[in-house]
Amino acid sequence: MATEWQSFPIAFTGGLVTNLSSLQQGINAVGSASILQNFEPSLDGGYKKVLGYQKFVSAQLTGSGVIQGLAIVQLTGNKKVIAVRNGVYKIINKSDTTPAWATLGTASDTSFTKVRHVTYDFEGVNKICFVDGVNYPAYYTTSSNAFTYLSSGVAANAAVSAATDVTVFKSSLFFAVSSSIVFSAPYTSDDFSVANGAGTIDMGSPVVKVIPYRDQLIIFCRDKILRLTGSSAADYVLNPITEDIGCTNVSSVQEIGTDIMFLAPDGLRTLSSTDRIGDFGLDVATKNIRPTISKLQGYASDFASMVIRDKAQYRLFAYVEAERDSVARGVLGTKFIDQGGTGFQWAEIKGFKVYVADSKYIDEVEYRLFGNSDGYIYSLDIGLNRDGDAIEAIYKSPFMPLTDPQLRKTFYKLDLYIEPSAAIDIDVTLKYNQGDTTYPQPSPFSITRTVGGTGLYGDNSTIFNTAVFGTFPARSYSTNINGSAKNVAINIEDKGSNTGFLLDTAVFEYAVNDRQ
Repeated sequence: MATEWQSFPIAFTGGLVTNLSSLQQGINAVGSASILQNFEPSLDGGYKKVLGYQKFVSAQLTGSGVIQGLAIVQLTGNKKVIAVRNGVYKIINKSDTTPAWATLGTASDTSFTKVRHVTYDFEGVNKICFVDGVNYPAYYTTSSNAFTYLSSGVAANAAVSAATDVTVFKSSLFFAVSSSIVFSAPYTSDDFSVANGAGTIDMGSPVVKVIPYRDQLIIFCRDKILRLTGSSAADYVLNPITEDIGCTNVSSVQEIGTDIMFLAPDGLRTLSSTDRIGDFGLDVATKNIRPTISKLQGYASDFASMVIRDKAQYRLFAYVEAERDSVARGVLGTKFIDQGGTGFQWAEIKGFKVYVADSKYIDEVEYRLFGNSDGYIYSLDIGLNRDGDAIEAIYKSPFMPLTDPQLRKTFYKLDLYIEPSAAIDIDVTLKYNQGDTTYPQPSPFSITRTVGGTGLYGDNSTIFNTAVFGTFPARSYSTNINGSAKNVAINIEDKGSNTGFLLDTAVFEYAVNDRQ
């Protein structure tokens, strides 16, 4: 009697899961990953190898140490960036024939570690306000290229000395200063006279971050979160959202879609509005990767974050100065539902050493830039390598029993459906019976595909006039396999510097044997 073959499809979805044992995960979350490094869960389905980065300009900032601040200048037609190193503010325009860094100004006290900023437009004048936690705020005017520090000779200005964060709310600048928020008079950025409508509100706890959310200002403190409503000093009202949870890192806070992501003691959380007016949800977004995020919080104290808007993606980068670029760690999460933390699928990122970052839309193009301690500014999520170095991408599935976990299966074939966007050069390994080395294991195999002179429309690694625009359907790469086991895991690795693809689906063909 002929052996009856069966098929078991595995759709690559669900993202990284590290809070379950491998066999539990293989039963309950088929298609998820026990290792997912430098693959991003895609809104279009599957796991796509992440894009890399390249220098924004070839000019290097002079000085030493980390780049302390980075701001994209929102000016139509130009590609200007302001960066801070050793307390010196410099600007560059990529549109220039030979881009070069020009000095704007120098802080009187250069001992600060990070600069934060906000871009705003009061009365038709586009400006950027910078704060560093040590000095008075600094202001840059885009139209005149003027850079000035707030005067220390005005008594009212002392209220914002050493501000650590700044944002715009209700046509005023709001500053985080120790345990208070200080706001400017309406439609001004440098008037802190109470008589003109400026003021100070004590929070009773160190303020970490201030960020507008719809028609209210969210104030993240170390041990609580509050919201400010109203339209001016005359009717501002402060109410608590929670007095049990705070934010542990200012650089982790980002608005993504209709949520605000922030790093809390128990991982990344989202702040979301609920159906009840004035109520909020505070979901833990990283439940599925709790061990991963706890490890990340344990080994790094400096973080940077960024939102990639067209991918509905949040990225958190851990920064350790002594580390090589190739081993720098972080996580990325793709948002699959409108609100709440449960709709994120996660992955780890490796090889992206980011100390400061900024992103902004200009002329319908999103610029995503970052810097570290090498003096260069980089464009993120572009190209197929890390400024020439390979991107090491790894997917490992949990151990999947396919059917009854106590039945032995004989394996015959594995079909991998892969959508290429460039060359493919991957190594595939199957592991049987939870990787038991006393059990016969199948030999690894490789899948290669060379794609020359081809580009994908919409992929920002494709450059017009150097590639032929086209598209590839998901292709089946079929391999005969052998051996028998009660459960199986797939391990896929790619270390190429010019490879790009999306893992779509895997299909095992096998036969079920008798119960042992």
